[in-house]
Amino acid sequence: MTPTLSSEFASIAWRGRTVSIEYQRIAPERTGAPLLVFLHEGLGSVAMWKDFPRELCERGGFRGLVFSRPGYGRSTPRAEDEVWDVDFMHRQAHEVLPAFFEAIGLAAERPWLFGHSDGGSISLLYAARFPDRVAGLVVLAPHLFVEDVTTLNIEKARAAYLETDFPQRLGRYHDSADSAFWGWNRIWLHPPFGQWNIEAELDGITCPILAMQGIDDEYGTLRQIRAIAERLPQTQLAELPGCGHSPHRDQPEAAIVAAVSFVVAHSGETRNRDE
Repeated sequence: MTPTLSSEFASIAWRGRTVSIEYQRIAPERTGAPLLVFLHEGLGSVAMWKDFPRELCERGGFRGLVFSRPGYGRSTPRAEDEVWDVDFMHRQAHEVLPAFFEAIGLAAERPWLFGHSDGGSISLLYAARFPDRVAGLVVLAPHLFVEDVTTLNIEKARAAYLETDFPQRLGRYHDSADSAFWGWNRIWLHPPFGQWNIEAELDGITCPILAMQGIDDEYGTLRQIRAIAERLPQTQLAELPGCGHSPHRDQPEAAIVAAVSFVVAHSGETRNRDE
């Protein structure tokens, strides 16, 4: 039977207060194996990933680190008067990630970042600002700019949150469902956020990139990942049929095979897999 992972907590100073960040380590005993850091989506958390990070790390013989960003999961919820700004993903990449890595003793590591949706965008922004601190990127359905299809479905999510049992279902994965949902939903629907665009910032990325997206993604078109490949020739694309916005849920086997193959090919040595 696979052991249940237990959460640890790290404290960082951010936005004028002390914030607790929930995280879990996967197979830390695999000394020298590539380390994959999993960055969740706009409504995600440690719990929302379910078993996917562990399964991926077992298949590849990797170490893993899964964490909930401030406002999500069992991390410190947003303050009642805290409203995220248009640069919220930049602040996560440039402020939260470095402080978190420092707090848990990973400042000297060069991990792979495995990011989904908003987490993919944050991964790209971190790698662009700190190119020497990243071994590689695997990004699933990242956002580079805002599309009409994105805001349309985020508006639908707002209606569902107000009119259905969505808050109760989301509450299974967060100490405060309102903190997670409204932090994400309000900024994405804030009119000035419609001009948000990080394409030009990608030019600072030097590491290998696997950019994966479902052909049926309801939150963005394939222009998102194709724009990465147009700017950065070290990018490999994986466009998955029969797949929506979450490849790790809709096509987990395809996502694992593509990610393991890419990380192993770019890690510089063959890794032994645990039995």
